[in-house]
Amino acid sequence: MPKSRPESRAVMTMYDEPMWDSIGERRWALQCCSRCSTFRYPPAPNCPECLSLDSEWKALCGDGTILSWVIFHREYLPEYKPPYNVVAVQLAEGPIVVSNLIGNEPQGSWIDQKVKITYAADQAGHLLPKMQLG
Repeated sequence: MPKSRPESRAVMTMYDEPMWDSIGERRWALQCCSRCSTFRYPPAPNCPECLSLDSEWKALCGDGTILSWVIFHREYLPEYKPPYNVVAVQLAEGPIVVSNLIGNEPQGSWIDQKVKITYAADQAGHLLPKMQLG
């Protein structure tokens, strides 16, 4: 099973590299279609809405909403010691991303909780995007 760092991925494509570079600079950016303004995640050669090949990289505002969450009590990756949470977050720009919630956890339901993007280093010092209550 692959590790969570981008450097351990089998293939880093020209579509992934700018995204990981922006994360490393603490300003997560995604492709945005030059024709219809749809943000792309994961990075791809064409827009999923209008199929345009034209895009530019735009920084995310950092806001999102939790759509789903789970707490794992079993180890699946050595970097994540149980128990740990995983959240599906819809970014303000539209894409849905999967990450971890760090810091305080919501009381009661996590669904519809507002979050902000933050960054945390993994064991090797590489920055990963995480979420915190916002």
